[in-house]
Amino acid sequence: MSSRIRDIRKRKKVSQIKLSEKSGVSLGSVKRFEQSGEISLLSLIKIAIALDISDQLECLFEDIPPASIEEIIRENN
Repeated sequence: MSSRIRDIRKRKKVSQIKLSEKSGVSLGSVKRFEQSGEISLLSLIKIAIALDISDQLECLFEDIPPASIEEIIRENN
């Protein structure tokens, strides 16, 4: 996810400094997120809003369909 957001930031020609200023997330947190993927949910939301991609966060919370019949059976036992 962090590499995807970094790619979006670069495609939109937004520097890490500008993203930090626009989102209210510290520059250190932006850099750490892009390098390691570590970030708080609140900061991730702020970054998504700043990059105008907050609507894409909804997919993180959608139900994931079962991968197989066996998975369905295990969940029902």
